[in-house]
Amino acid sequence: MSGTPKVLSSEDLSPSEAKWVTLKKLRWRDPEGRERVWESAERTTRGPSGIDAVAILAILRSEKNTFPTSTVIIEQFRPSVGKYVVELPAGLIDENETPEEAAIRELEEETGYKGKKVLQSTTLLVSDPGMTNANMKLVTVDVPFPDKLETFPQKLDAGEFIVKRVVEICKLSEEFRVAPRRI
Repeated sequence: MSGTPKVLSSEDLSPSEAKWVTLKKLRWRDPEGRERVWESAERTTRGPSGIDAVAILAILRSEKNTFPTSTVIIEQFRPSVGKYVVELPAGLIDENETPEEAAIRELEEETGYKGKKVLQSTTLLVSDPGMTNANMKLVTVDVPFPDKLETFPQKLDAGEFIVKRVVEICKLSEEFRVAPRRI
């Protein structure tokens, strides 16, 4: 790598230039019947499923119990916050793809791990409903290994710089207390 990622500038974006989001002025009526105005950022990529994205909780397990049940987390620089962040693997849902299919695909792209089956898929989740309509599902995916834990190459898109880390499930809470490592 040639350097440390950092945000070089910030400027207003014309709506005609926006690829992923748009801003909306919402007029709504409150419970007392008063008309109000609200500003909202909205995704422009939402497909027919009505769901924007998935986050994936991968359950990495040995069929012979040769390693502790684990999961994979990722680190990447996020320009919107100007910092490295620790996340679950995640991604947008492609058109004509179910959230569960997207989870299997994104897990392999970002980590190299191939999910065998979906164990659970949550209802719709939103993380900042006061500002955006962006939503997602958390999909838990089974990733069994016949014996020992293996590592596979990532299949990252151009412009993605993601570090994957395998963490034992029992140590996950502790791991989230640690600052992100640098790529």
